[in-house]
Amino acid sequence: MFSSHGPSVRELAVQGLSSVERGYDLLAPKFDHTPFRTPDRMLDAVEETLAQREGTFGSGLDVCCGTGAGIGMLRRLCRDRVTGVDLSAGMLAEAERTHADDDRADFVRADARALPSALAGSYDLAVSFGAFGHFLPSERPALFSGVRSTLREGGLFAFPIGAPIPPTSPVWWAVAGFDAAMRVRNAVWRPPFVMYYRTFPLSGVRADLRAAGFTVETVALEHFGRQAGGAPRWRLVLARRC
Repeated sequence: MFSSHGPSVRELAVQGLSSVERGYDLLAPKFDHTPFRTPDRMLDAVEETLAQREGTFGSGLDVCCGTGAGIGMLRRLCRDRVTGVDLSAGMLAEAERTHADDDRADFVRADARALPSALAGSYDLAVSFGAFGHFLPSERPALFSGVRSTLREGGLFAFPIGAPIPPTSPVWWAVAGFDAAMRVRNAVWRPPFVMYYRTFPLSGVRADLRAAGFTVETVALEHFGRQAGGAPRWRLVLARRC
């Protein structure tokens, strides 16, 4: 799963026993050499789908941008300013280093549950990749309301979401085991490290987005094929500010 440039087992263990912020600060220099970085295939699929459906945008925001994997995609989709927001100073430092020559990209350190007022009403497109497992279901209203506040009227919040994994799949048991281990870890160890794989179901997410003031639709990401019953393996959620 990891290249020779990725973190060691010991480094991953130290991260897992830290807070989310501190853990990613530690992991940041090697993060792009792990499977946790959003794959280019996913970024390309989202970019192509948005370009075909929406065309180009004005300004773009990457929520929980990490090391900046999605910034290049935003730059191609957006004509104006592109901003990455993340809680981890270490991850932002890597993003800034990667995009140091890009005068249209800037980065802001902030908690996605309490985005700074300076970002309010500034963006036409917001995206996020691979970060929602770090938010408990009770935190989604604050997260979605904060993203909505950054968007102009009619602005779009877009992110991919995978189909539910059937219990007959070995992957289901793997993620269920991981989530159970994390719950035990957080019950006996402080600070907590919030990271769960099964706390972001489409039905609950759709309801919370609507409650936050979005209209919601989904479109299949056909790049990833369909399940045996015909349902897409991945969808792109398109939440538009009312």
